[in-house]
Amino acid sequence: MQEYLDFFTDSPMLVIVWFGLVVAIIAMSIMAKLSKVTVLSTQEAVTLINKQEGVVIDIRGAEDFRKGHIANAINVPASQLKENNLNLIKKYQGKPVLLVCETGVTTASVGRLLSKGGFAQVNTLRGGMTEWRTQNLPVTKR
Repeated sequence: MQEYLDFFTDSPMLVIVWFGLVVAIIAMSIMAKLSKVTVLSTQEAVTLINKQEGVVIDIRGAEDFRKGHIANAINVPASQLKENNLNLIKKYQGKPVLLVCETGVTTASVGRLLSKGGFAQVNTLRGGMTEWRTQNLPVTKR
């Protein structure tokens, strides 16, 4: 026990950083539990698309979308949605929505925006198109 006390007194900066990380992890876990946006694996996403008639909204730029996307995906860049231009996808408000970006990072903020905009079933693809391609799932350029 004395070693811990010595460490705390000798290394206050490391202790502060360690506690900061613990608090950040706890806060992120709580936010994830309270979020209305669900993060799906590729297999869960396939089920959502095929069995629940989920709508795939690809929020990447048009150039990235043309390079390859999930079949039947709708391309609405994140910049348009962040400008509160939800009218482009308002007709899908009652359906399960799957947001897709390149790595799965950008979709979190857009997902929160859609939830606030009245979309009830908002999902994001964990790992984005990068993970989709890694799993050798179909990609189309049409």
